[in-house]
Amino acid sequence: MKIEKLTPAFKDYLWGGTKLRDVYGKKCDYDKVAESWELSTHPAGQSTSGGEYDGSRSATTSKRPVKAVLGTNCARFKEFPVLIKFIDAKDPLSVQVHPSDEYALRVEGEYGKTEMWYVVDADKGARLRSGFAKQVTPAQYEASVADNTHHRPARRI
Repeated sequence: MKIEKLTPAFKDYLWGGTKLRDVYGKKCDYDKVAESWELSTHPAGQSTSGGEYDGSRSATTSKRPVKAVLGTNCARFKEFPVLIKFIDAKDPLSVQVHPSDEYALRVEGEYGKTEMWYVVDADKGARLRSGFAKQVTPAQYEASVADNTHHRPARRI
């Protein structure tokens, strides 16, 4: 399998900044560049190929069989099951909740999402939060959503 250079898809969410363009050299005309999807076959933003398939969507081009692009271990997936992106969160992001594969397949028609973050740069005082400050049952969480109360985030990472 030959190596292909991909051109990322970009997202200009409200919370984004300008570092991806101004500091890291991403070629994008958005005022805010919140995300650079470096490797993506997701329909909401696909990276594009260079070389022989210049400009084609990375895994959905009809010119190549899925196995040839994704490899035999990914043949069962409609899209490559990994999304690699850079994020510039100048402002706080919203709460993130990702469903299980079972729920996501049933409701959204796609697999759920497991995340892994690797922070390559952060401003002084930046932080990540994970979980809740105390143990919360699903019923307590559901009740807090219904009555518009909330639980404090757990810890700073």
